[in-house]
Amino acid sequence: MNFGGKIHLNKFGICIIVGLMFLVVFYVTSDGSKPEKRSVVSLKKLLIASIETAIKGGKEVVDVYKSASLNERSKGKTKEGVNDPITNADEKSNCAMFFSLTHTFPDIQVVSEEKSSEPDCRTLQVLDLDSNLLKNSNELEDKEVFSSEVTMWIDPLDATKEFTENLLKYVTTMVCVAVDGKPVIGVIHFPFGEEPKTYWGWVGRGVTEELKIKQSTKKLDDANPTVIVSRSHTGQVADLLKKAFGQSVTIIQAGGAGYKALEVGSKNVTAYVHTSIIKKWDICAGHAIINALGGKLTTLKNEPIDYKAADKPVNSDGVLAVLENHDKFIELLKVI
Repeated sequence: MNFGGKIHLNKFGICIIVGLMFLVVFYVTSDGSKPEKRSVVSLKKLLIASIETAIKGGKEVVDVYKSASLNERSKGKTKEGVNDPITNADEKSNCAMFFSLTHTFPDIQVVSEEKSSEPDCRTLQVLDLDSNLLKNSNELEDKEVFSSEVTMWIDPLDATKEFTENLLKYVTTMVCVAVDGKPVIGVIHFPFGEEPKTYWGWVGRGVTEELKIKQSTKKLDDANPTVIVSRSHTGQVADLLKKAFGQSVTIIQAGGAGYKALEVGSKNVTAYVHTSIIKKWDICAGHAIINALGGKLTTLKNEPIDYKAADKPVNSDGVLAVLENHDKFIELLKVI
């Protein structure tokens, strides 16, 4: 035997050995794991979930109101010096809305105005996702998106101050679905009145039938605009709006960002103007509905509002929401 002989490897053999070594190194460094499959979610399912969630929250709000156990406290004061209250209704609605969504869609980030720990909330079930909540569901073409691109913004009780003052027509519960930071689905639910009412919009797909009817039966008067503003700083804004639009402008004061956005969507007013800080859970649902109606909502600087979860929940540059002539209104409002 010739144990002192030499082994000769050709180029092909060397390539095989190098390739095997690369595979071994890759396997070891990756722990042999396979690439994760990204989860997807149906937007139609999220719309149904948003409607169901808003209704659930609304029932909690009504129950607290009927029990007369509001337990009103203050979270502090707004920039305008107005008390910012919180009640048992805010907290119970948040329990119902936030944890129903996170239990049903664990891969989706949910951002809420209120904070509740799960042990403080009663046992909650996942959502039923009953398609009957969405009329003509079969007529809406579905679309799937990556769960990681979705952020849901919820307001368990919009217009809490008005709620404590018994101004119930302004009170809403709201859910918004943002995809890659853009508002795509908005649901605004009114739990009070002769009967509860729910309005929704899905950009590129459709809106609630009642909103659809109003688009064809009402006309806006841009020459004599009607502008809706917050009750908390009407006097200050009124002077600015008269400077921008002239003395012919009609100014309406109202509570609740959801209510005001829907007044625009219903063509009851020409524009919604907000000149100070506002939270994104207050405006996301209305933003989606206005977009679905072909309108536009931006900051007063004519900049888009980003609803990504990583982004700050505060919009500091005001709001302009209109169905028509957005650029014209932005130009007029430069005096603000």
